[in-house]
Amino acid sequence: MCGRYATTRSAGDLSALFESYDETGGAVGPDFNVAPTDPVPLVRLAPEGHRTLSVGRWGLVPHWSRSATGAARMINARAETIATSRAYAPSFARRRCLVPAEGWYEWVREAGGRRQPYYMTPADGSVLAFAGIWSVWEAAGRALLTFSVLTTAAVGELAEVHDRMPLLLPRDRWATWLGPTEEPAALLVPPPADWLAGLEIRPVSPAVGDVRNDGPGLTVRVPLAREEADSELTLF
Repeated sequence: MCGRYATTRSAGDLSALFESYDETGGAVGPDFNVAPTDPVPLVRLAPEGHRTLSVGRWGLVPHWSRSATGAARMINARAETIATSRAYAPSFARRRCLVPAEGWYEWVREAGGRRQPYYMTPADGSVLAFAGIWSVWEAAGRALLTFSVLTTAAVGELAEVHDRMPLLLPRDRWATWLGPTEEPAALLVPPPADWLAGLEIRPVSPAVGDVRNDGPGLTVRVPLAREEADSELTLF
């Protein structure tokens, strides 16, 4: 799954990178520890056909839902079942979006029960785009834009960290994902192995496990416990 990620670029930077019109009103700020139900940027197509940068809440609420309280359980949609899911299929068919990110976090349980977080991010510092779907939920006179991130089976070295990963979209797939298609299954193909090889799998501080923590320090590489032990041995 993808349960935490980082999105740190400004609305201006994202608008330029995704060639989109900014409707956020400046409500985009760096967040190095995005958690379920947080408001974050996404890119979708406006009715007129141009790309729009919006702010949506992470955790899709279907338009027919009586309440938004279950959103935290709907942050991810499995690519394998999205086309047939009552909650996700309508959005997959008509309301797809790009979710900008610098990287995402996963945890690995190591010997002794310790959980080591890792941060997956492009080694060259480029932006990531998660495949997403969106919906608008209306109640009590307000409209809430919400979204989910698609996940798929992890590929290559990423599978050593977790068996799932976000469905990542290289730049040459952005337009296809956002636009109409007669072959929806083709949208769900993972990126090629050579593109995924450009991702760095970086051990980071356990501080990211607390949603109250934020800041660039969360994405800084830290030595693994076994690396620290090896370093101490070389001193004697």
